[in-house]
Amino acid sequence: MKNSTYKLAFLLSGFLLLSLICFFSQAVADSKIVVGNFSQNDMSDWKPHNFQGSTHYTLTKENKRSFLKAVSQSAASGLIKKQQIDLQKTPYLNWQWKVESALYRLTETFKNGDDFAARIYVVSDGGVFFWNTLALNYVWSSGQKSNTVWDNPFTANAKMMAIESGNEFKGQWRSEKRNVLADLRSAFGKDFRFIDAIAIMTDTDNSGQSATAYYGDIYFTDK
Repeated sequence: MKNSTYKLAFLLSGFLLLSLICFFSQAVADSKIVVGNFSQNDMSDWKPHNFQGSTHYTLTKENKRSFLKAVSQSAASGLIKKQQIDLQKTPYLNWQWKVESALYRLTETFKNGDDFAARIYVVSDGGVFFWNTLALNYVWSSGQKSNTVWDNPFTANAKMMAIESGNEFKGQWRSEKRNVLADLRSAFGKDFRFIDAIAIMTDTDNSGQSATAYYGDIYFTDK
């Protein structure tokens, strides 16, 4: 009887340990939500969206590192992934990107200058009320200072935010982290709970220029 009690206690302790491991593993998994898993040569659920011409997107590798390469010549098309993110749980957007060169001599607040060597943006879907759809664009600007925010010249439902600017870091990988919940609230003056899609775009249709950019993994975290 005594031996059976020890065995039961051992089994229960093992079950408790396993439960704790599963709980903390799930907690870690929940605190990081991968949206773009390009380092694993994965483009699952990323769909093309054309505006004017086609930017060429390919998975490529350099020095044993895989990433997404975008080449645009007087074109504007993006990749979009529909994935709902609860910003109250994982508000931080993390990504890496690199440009061969920023675009030049653009007035980005006007329609003919609304081009960017690299941009990542988040979308809050208005559903059937499409006019309520809002987007915040994080861009590699040609000349706007970092953290500058302005209205998109084509629609009031989109805001632009310069993260990198000019050619100071051209040809270098840059790691970024933004609190999307705070940025959306600041840009649009309202509270958000979810975003519904994430998009990537390298576009040069308005200026007629060319650009090459590289995108690393994109993911959300709780801190």
